[in-house]
Amino acid sequence: MTTAALNFFQRNEHALGRSFVLSAFVHIVLAAVLVLGVRWQVHAPDTVTVDLVEAPPPPAPVVEPPKPAPKLEPEPPRVVPKPQIAIPEKPKPKPKPEVKPKPDPNFDKRLREQVALEQKALDQQRQERELRELLARKQAEAERAQATARTKALNEYIGRIQAKVKSSWILPQDIRGNPAAVFDVIQLPTGEVLSIRLVRSSGNAAYDAAVERAILKSSPLPLPASRELFSRELRLTFHPQDK
Repeated sequence: MTTAALNFFQRNEHALGRSFVLSAFVHIVLAAVLVLGVRWQVHAPDTVTVDLVEAPPPPAPVVEPPKPAPKLEPEPPRVVPKPQIAIPEKPKPKPKPEVKPKPDPNFDKRLREQVALEQKALDQQRQERELRELLARKQAEAERAQATARTKALNEYIGRIQAKVKSSWILPQDIRGNPAAVFDVIQLPTGEVLSIRLVRSSGNAAYDAAVERAILKSSPLPLPASRELFSRELRLTFHPQDK
């Protein structure tokens, strides 16, 4: 190898060392810049709040109403002329000959029998009506007679009681007029007096008390002739001047 070639290689080795040092320095600086830059940028991410809003519904499609169909005017009816048909006239019926009824020889007899039957029915109805009226009058008379007899017997029964009471009373001396004292008396079926109640005073307390004592003293009271006339409750009226 010549001297010139050796000098060339020596010059090239000195330039390669400087390039290597410069390249290493640049990489170190670049690495430091990257590390520091990453550290400066690392921090907690910001919280972002997003409101979700429902999108409005799409507008409804506008539907045009169907157009009405054009009205079709009806055609006027066709007038068909009726054929004229000649109707033959019916022949008029011949009048029937008038037939006169034959006289009934038994008509008068049947008429008299019908009138007799109707008269008999009327007579029978009149007799039945008169009989019903007669029975009704007799029944009413019997009821009136029975009521009269009952009233008479009841008056006799009350009169006997009043007579017994009057035979037992002692009346005060200062009685004026003929006042009435009315009592309700409750008795047993044997005539025993259970209670006495003054219904209407005579206006004289002494007279009322004397009559009440006489009623109690007259117990047992007289009994009616018929048991049907007996009443547990009696209303008795007393006048001082009655006999």
